[in-house]
Amino acid sequence: MTLHEAIRAILLECGQPMTTTAIATQVNAGKSYVKRDRSPVTPFQVQGRTKNYPKLFIQSGSTISLAEWLGSSGDLRNEPRLSILEPSVDASVVSSAIEEELLSSDSFKPAGEIDPKVPDRAGLYAIRIRDRSALPAPFAGLSERSAHDLLYVGIARTSLKTRLLGQELRAKGHGTFFRSVGAVLGYRPVAGSLMGKANTRNYTFAPVDEVAIIAWINQNLLVNWIVLTRDHKAEERALLRKHLPLFNILGNPAALPELSDLRADCVRIANSPV
Repeated sequence: MTLHEAIRAILLECGQPMTTTAIATQVNAGKSYVKRDRSPVTPFQVQGRTKNYPKLFIQSGSTISLAEWLGSSGDLRNEPRLSILEPSVDASVVSSAIEEELLSSDSFKPAGEIDPKVPDRAGLYAIRIRDRSALPAPFAGLSERSAHDLLYVGIARTSLKTRLLGQELRAKGHGTFFRSVGAVLGYRPVAGSLMGKANTRNYTFAPVDEVAIIAWINQNLLVNWIVLTRDHKAEERALLRKHLPLFNILGNPAALPELSDLRADCVRIANSPV
């Protein structure tokens, strides 16, 4: 895979514009592209490579978007448009009211009981583990050392029902969190299942494995969400920096290399011949 192909795959997986620094971090963590001298890809190289492909990428300062996200008016379509708005608050600050409402222990619900309750509206969501010992090694120990049971914080820009329930918890489109859970539990995609496909990072699991992953989610995870009336990307970033959820990678200063390695292994298998 070439560097520009790796960048495009990462943007497609993320579903929103990203900075050159974030893209470089993901390229190096996922190992979908490795330089001949094995040195890390730099933000400067991401900037230069995307500049060479104006039909694929759009640059706005250090932020990179996909050209295919543009509508006929020249504006970014749907979800990606929100993500490049100026933050509603400083990225280092999160509203105490939002934080309390989202992360209050009393507000979390068993993942297996939320299907009819999740609204078809934009919002923030958080996912916790009931019992940290249910996580396989080394993640149970890593969770114990973190002194909290928060696994993931995310944002649904259009629909919590689609993003949180469908993609992250029910394997409908395979959200980032679902892929991470599957990898942590030891499941792997079918060898070669992504070969020849445009997106070479969004691996999926066999149907029988999806059922097992969903059953584990329903038994072991607790979920909460809050409905939003405006873009709260800045609050999501601040929550990640303050609470360091175990399974968040992008935007998490304490992102686990162990998780990145497992996901990279899944990508490798899905792109390798049988």
